[in-house]
Amino acid sequence: MSLAVATARLLLLCCTVLTPLPCLAIPAEDKPPSDLRLNEPQPTTILVRVVGHGAMVLGREVGSARVTITDVATKQILATGIQQGEAGDQNQIMRTPRLMEEPHYSSRPAAAFTATFDLLHPTLVEVTAEGPLAYPASSQRASTTVWLVPGQDTTNDGIVLHLYGYIVQIEHPQSGDPLIAKDDVILRASVRTLSGALVRPHGDWDSRKIHIYGELMIGERVLERLQLFYNNDRASFEAPFFVPLPKDAPDGITLRVVAADPSSGNFGVGKAKYPVLSERLPSKKP
Repeated sequence: MSLAVATARLLLLCCTVLTPLPCLAIPAEDKPPSDLRLNEPQPTTILVRVVGHGAMVLGREVGSARVTITDVATKQILATGIQQGEAGDQNQIMRTPRLMEEPHYSSRPAAAFTATFDLLHPTLVEVTAEGPLAYPASSQRASTTVWLVPGQDTTNDGIVLHLYGYIVQIEHPQSGDPLIAKDDVILRASVRTLSGALVRPHGDWDSRKIHIYGELMIGERVLERLQLFYNNDRASFEAPFFVPLPKDAPDGITLRVVAADPSSGNFGVGKAKYPVLSERLPSKKP
């Protein structure tokens, strides 16, 4: 036998000995460790954050938002409460660029609702938000369904629900105040995001990009559309109008202010009704 052939046979024998056989493989454990407690409930935390679409978080300034978590299968309400905290850091939320996976609202403290459940199995829940609670006329509602998995907490930004709209308030004249026929009156209204930030020219929420106008109505008929101009001193939008005669408005008039931004999907409406008098009432003597 030549030296080359002997060397080849020796290498083949070594490879055979070193190759593990299936029957010699170490088996996995027959059962999982007992400390996993697979059949016991596990605490699971969900964080929910309600925000104004294209704006900040709904915090104390606007009465915050109510969050309700419901078991989809049983319709049982698992948790409900008010989101706690402030609107968040405007610079961080509105102006700081970030990657998709980076937190948007939780990089600085911002309002949130948190609940913890003892879950035995994955549970499909519906999460519902309503707000802003301090402005019922502007309140909006949104909901989504998510799975809760035992032991898997929802953290950082959490489940984010977007509410669309604006808070539109007629500041002057006050709703219900009688108006005198033929008087020249100033309509004054404020427009804010649902998180409470003012809409104004050149701001983060630029009124120049939003259609904001007023309407003078008798019943359901629009008598006149009013072009509103921003008054920086009062942080409001204003327009003059003439009060019609009582015979033309026997049931009074309605003022309506509309803020519409089709590009973002945010819309808001404010309305107020007023009786119309033919003459001024005499002042009361002391």
